[in-house]
Amino acid sequence: MDAAAPQNLAQLAALAAALGYSSGLRLYAAVFLTGLAGWLQWVTLPPGLQVLQQPLVLGAAGAMVVVEFVTDKVPALDSLWDAVHTFIRIPAGAALATAAMAGAFGGDALTWGTVTALLGGTLAATAHAGKATTRAAVNTSPEPFSNLALSLAGDAAVPGLLWLSWTHPVVFFAVLAVGVAVALAVTVTLWRFVRRRWRRLRRGAGPAA
Repeated sequence: MDAAAPQNLAQLAALAAALGYSSGLRLYAAVFLTGLAGWLQWVTLPPGLQVLQQPLVLGAAGAMVVVEFVTDKVPALDSLWDAVHTFIRIPAGAALATAAMAGAFGGDALTWGTVTALLGGTLAATAHAGKATTRAAVNTSPEPFSNLALSLAGDAAVPGLLWLSWTHPVVFFAVLAVGVAVALAVTVTLWRFVRRRWRRLRRGAGPAA
């Protein structure tokens, strides 16, 4: 079976945006699933992303997928993991988005590569901030089920976004716009809640009204 190749600039842009945004949610899953799809010849990856289908990269990414999957299910530990990955997910999202678009703009590669990196990093930062803030807010609740449900939703979101970007770019961009808007709204709203809640907890007060 022939692997599906990117057909046009819109599909490449969708893939770049999907990798940027997904990096803010599940960086290692985004890397592993993209590389696996290329290695299995389900798709033909753009030249800049073909390194992801190398066995050593797949093995390392796969191992980190397992670590992140488990860590993300443990309250408080997930927030620590998110805090550390603030310095990893955002530059990785920028790098993956740039790699997806490498060579697509001809002679003006430097300018467009910079623009793509900024957009990919911004998408990763937006998704990461929404995820980290939501999980920090949920961790103030003693019941474990909402934390687990949110974690599983994140696990499902990444393959869904990558698949949409490859098969239905227009639909993907619509979904992405909603996701970005929700992430921004959640970040602003829940950050205020988390800040107030932790202040009360430090002072030994009861739960917020």
